[in-house]
Amino acid sequence: MNSMVSTSFVVLVLLGTIHVVSASSSYDEPAKYRSQEDDHQVPSSYYNDQNYDDHQPSDLEGVFSLTVPNLFPDIRDKKKPSIAYDDSLSSNYYYRSCPDFESIVSKKVWEWVAKDDSLAPSLLRLHFHDCAVRGCDASVLLNHEGSERKATVSKTLRGFEVIDEIKAEIEKKCPRTVSCSDILTAAARDATVAAGGRYWTVDYGRKDGLVSIAKEAESLMPMGHESITDLIELFQSLGLDIDDLVALSGAHTIGRSSCGAIQYWLYNYTTSTNYGLQDLSIDPKFYDYLQRKCRWASDYVDLDATTPKNFDNEYFINLIYRKIGLLSTDRLLYSDPRTSYIVKTLAYDSSTFYLQFKKSMKKLGNVQVLTGPKEGEIRTNCNFVNSPNY
Repeated sequence: MNSMVSTSFVVLVLLGTIHVVSASSSYDEPAKYRSQEDDHQVPSSYYNDQNYDDHQPSDLEGVFSLTVPNLFPDIRDKKKPSIAYDDSLSSNYYYRSCPDFESIVSKKVWEWVAKDDSLAPSLLRLHFHDCAVRGCDASVLLNHEGSERKATVSKTLRGFEVIDEIKAEIEKKCPRTVSCSDILTAAARDATVAAGGRYWTVDYGRKDGLVSIAKEAESLMPMGHESITDLIELFQSLGLDIDDLVALSGAHTIGRSSCGAIQYWLYNYTTSTNYGLQDLSIDPKFYDYLQRKCRWASDYVDLDATTPKNFDNEYFINLIYRKIGLLSTDRLLYSDPRTSYIVKTLAYDSSTFYLQFKKSMKKLGNVQVLTGPKEGEIRTNCNFVNSPNY
């Protein structure tokens, strides 16, 4: 489910091995997810006694560079594509032309999330889907036959009505001034904050794209069953690196997945090998719970089974100690040596996760932005390109 930089960062390189206080790896199903027919099967206690912040340093400053140099030169030494990070973007872009822009976005996002907290992860995902296809140009918002929005991979996207309401309010105050792509980027930031994440400064000045093609979304968007190599290559094509891949995957700390997205492995998978040994990538009790929970493809299950409504680093802790990663790509992040040490780092220290997530979101929001005088437009309605007479 994409920006998404003028701030300077203190860069620290982690070279040592981090030892983490481990938790129990058994899975106790939360009572709120159990049906009456399940009540006799699984206990309801659920890890609330574990406080990982007790083991975390409080004096962390700056943004960590999680990449250990020269560990994986075959991946890191590949030449990255030329991605436009336009220095014309600025956090003060609308200072004179629309000074209330950010306050309008923030107010509306908080209002919507207060009514439906599932919209926080939905807005984050919408932003990623936008930036992953043609860059951050609001092409995912265009609503016409054959657009990205009509693609199969976009069927579960939500939050369009939030962006529409924000745009309508801004058009009253600052007509034909603020782009839909800037609105979506700001909304993703504010949705993260509303869910408990950290605030970061967003740079503005993007224009809205004129093209949106469903087939491009179908070919580019990950579906949750790719290999780590596939994901690394996708992120590299966007000018993002392995640190960004793992940190942005941490957005799975909130939100849900449709059961249909995991049934391809859920009912064609065994927790034991041919030798009768348990596969350590997933807790057997969690696997049994999912089989009962996801009888129907239309049902939903939390991506983070421990704190599904809080933006924290429990997603990474779940992968390491509880073995309850929902998507196969989640579990691969910990099992693949190219990414596992980053997962350990972000699980160890929540401050590191928050800082790296902010850094990666800023990079995502700057992917292939349109800023030139002959590039894109400022849509008056996010659903449609402007008329020729505009």
